[in-house]
Amino acid sequence: QVQLVESGGGLVEAGGSLRLSCAASGRTFSNTVLGWFRQAPGKEREFVAAIRWSVRSTYYADSVKGRFTISRDNGKNTVYLQMNSLKPEDTAVYYCAAGVSWVLTGAVSEYDYWGQGTQVTVSS
Repeated sequence: QVQLVESGGGLVEAGGSLRLSCAASGRTFSNTVLGWFRQAPGKEREFVAAIRWSVRSTYYADSVKGRFTISRDNGKNTVYLQMNSLKPEDTAVYYCAAGVSWVLTGAVSEYDYWGQGTQVTVSS
């Protein structure tokens, strides 16, 4: 069982930055994957970025590549999402998720544990 708690959302102007945090507790494995997803009103939940818990391996959605950076601090059991050059279309509820997989994946179905979400709003 893994528990996830997100923080760091808020309101920011276009072009600005935010850093989201996801504190994880519970049991993790060498093939644990942590991911960030987002869901805008009326839209399906979409993949943003993922990172492997045990090695430095990351994976990004094309829409955020070059603007967002996922990282982790194993000592603090925390995963971060640094979001730069934010756009109004980045507005969504952002969710942290955890799954067990030997492959970095953006598939929602591969993640078993989810946080409660944190709102990110980017004004134009």
